[in-house]
Amino acid sequence: MKFKMNKTKAVIAFIVGIALIGLAAFTILHGIGDRGQAKYITQGLDLKGGVSITYQVSKKKKKWSQSDVEDTKNKLELRVQNFSTEANVYTEGSNNDRITVNIPGQYDADAVLKELGKPGSLYFCTKADETPSEKQLQNKEYVQVKGNTGEDGYYKIWVTGDQIKDAKGQATSDQQTGGTEYIVSLTFNDKGADAFGNMTSQYVGQQTYIIYDGKIISAPQVKQAITGGQAQIDGQKSLEEAEQLASNIRIGALTLELDEISHKVESAQLGNDALDKSILAGLIGLLIIILFMLLVYRIPGLAAGLSLIAYVELILLALNGFDLTLTLPGIAGIILNIGMAVDANVIIYARIREEIAAGKTVKSAIKIGFQKAASAIVDGNITTLIAALVLLWLGSGTVKGFAQTLAIGIVLQLFTSLVISRGLVWGLYHMGFQDVKFYGKEKVRNIIGFVQKKAIFFVIAAVMIVVGIVSGIVNGSNGSVFNLGIEFAGGSSISVQFEKDYTIDEFNDTIKKDLEKVLKTSNVHGQKDTAHKGLFTIKTKELDGQTFKKFKNTLIKKYGAKNTKDNFNDEKISKSVSSEMTKNAILATTIAIILMLIYIWFRFRNVHFALSAVLALCHDVAIVVGFYILARVTLGTTFIACLLTILGYSINATIVIFDRIRENINTMKRGDKMIDVVNKSITQTLTRSIYTTFTTFVMVFMIYIMGVTSIREFTLPLMVGLIAGAYSSVFVTGSLWYTLKGKSYDRD
Repeated sequence: MKFKMNKTKAVIAFIVGIALIGLAAFTILHGIGDRGQAKYITQGLDLKGGVSITYQVSKKKKKWSQSDVEDTKNKLELRVQNFSTEANVYTEGSNNDRITVNIPGQYDADAVLKELGKPGSLYFCTKADETPSEKQLQNKEYVQVKGNTGEDGYYKIWVTGDQIKDAKGQATSDQQTGGTEYIVSLTFNDKGADAFGNMTSQYVGQQTYIIYDGKIISAPQVKQAITGGQAQIDGQKSLEEAEQLASNIRIGALTLELDEISHKVESAQLGNDALDKSILAGLIGLLIIILFMLLVYRIPGLAAGLSLIAYVELILLALNGFDLTLTLPGIAGIILNIGMAVDANVIIYARIREEIAAGKTVKSAIKIGFQKAASAIVDGNITTLIAALVLLWLGSGTVKGFAQTLAIGIVLQLFTSLVISRGLVWGLYHMGFQDVKFYGKEKVRNIIGFVQKKAIFFVIAAVMIVVGIVSGIVNGSNGSVFNLGIEFAGGSSISVQFEKDYTIDEFNDTIKKDLEKVLKTSNVHGQKDTAHKGLFTIKTKELDGQTFKKFKNTLIKKYGAKNTKDNFNDEKISKSVSSEMTKNAILATTIAIILMLIYIWFRFRNVHFALSAVLALCHDVAIVVGFYILARVTLGTTFIACLLTILGYSINATIVIFDRIRENINTMKRGDKMIDVVNKSITQTLTRSIYTTFTTFVMVFMIYIMGVTSIREFTLPLMVGLIAGAYSSVFVTGSLWYTLKGKSYDRD
């Protein structure tokens, strides 16, 4: 039986929909029990703060190299990702012999240390048959155990911790009894697999020993020879015990032994006030967008506004439900999705107006409008989703956090645009809003000759790129091409104790601004040690003697920093974005672009569409990179998120135009020229391009004008990228496709 909607049912459905949106809002603001409330969303170190742990290379290790430190840092970096994708690791100290780990969203330092384990030496051993020589002990052929009652003595080392690729605590079912047993699953590298195979082959039925930091932590018995590179340790009493042993084994696989010298809970890098201002700016931007949609699209604009509210609510609930860490780059992913959600609604409602202008009834126009808009919306979102999934797979740190938020947001905004928005529009229609005046008609525009002017547009694009290249050459000759942030270049980390217990917001509003003027850099970050009153860690570019003196005098004379011998402890710190992380980000972005190209090629059955889109993306990236170079904007971890946001925005805008070209090609008549089809397609989507760019720009601009310096350094290039993406999609991609392929249609 076919369901028929009438006014009463429509009113009831609409009220239920509004009630659900209201319930979601109540849940976000107040929670249901202790769940759902926005304040429980895990925030990154930049937004909320977290645990900071500093290790030092153990003095037991007489000889070590910087490559050993870098290898240990990289392994520790992978390990702390279990706590948060936004965790970062960097080396510091005059000899680069300290490694600091920052874990956002964690506030119990002791619990983190317990779960992370102490990074000591780890060996798989058997009891020594004789007392080894001093040389054998130095060469790590044997290890001595002291303080284990009844187990003191010497042990032969077969496998070292760095030969273990992974260790996991697991609960499994015993095949004989059917009961639950707890094990540790081990995976060795090639060298470790050979050594472990030799040990287990020679000691079947005998005891072996896992020695961690000079103590026996487990003594498993060998049941059979294990030569496949994988093994398991059974006999654990609980899953927690198995996971703890696995954690000790993983942390023991580090190249160097580390001693923990400090741990503390730090406040947010940006400050609570910065976060509050950003949220307020986002809400104001969202309100402006909703009012704009109401003004332009009337009744459909109301549906769009409600669906946008639903999207924001769902993304906040998802962040809470999936326990994701929200950081500044993650907020960028949300902004991108809001822009894409607005874009989807603009595409749909513009289509409805076109159908009404073509003589269709409002009912038919709504049905056809959603059908015709679906392909462009889905294609645009899938290409962006491809990028997000690749980044999620290959990325790490900030990149991975951005990708998580983006991927979830894409799915949710597709749902709100194509399901919730559709339901609301039909509900309003059946409630009595059926007259054309509630929807409007698309005005017939004179076709603009975009393709005929392509030479001008290409030259403008080329000039902008060349300006960036020239700026890079000039900057490079004077020092550095980019104004690299601490995350990429390293710098100084200075501990400063103030007489007054400043808040992080007071620091950002006054002290930080003064230091930026004195040091002539915007690259100043302060973190407050919540365990000690008035203690801050200030990170900035590496300071020479004279500059450090100015830094010190400013803080002592103007802000009451203690002028004592122990104060102003200056430590050199390494970059926290490792070369491996950067390489993975570049690799992930490259693969994502290639997969986008393949998808567009497949969907549009024309490789030239894909090539044009990718060339346009290269243009947008070049413009944003050039802006970083020219304006000397600090290049930090948000740089990667900024570029990825632009890529997602630009490819979505391009696909909308390509989808219209594809549609118009199918309706070409004899004698029609492809140049006219391309011009017509760009003109038809011009309103959409303007509206989407405006609404997304408004959101970012509000955050820019109300944000602190760190937020502005992120949103300013983002605004430049939005303009570049709009320019390339309207003025470059269609003409580029026509140049590469479109002319051939005229000869058919």
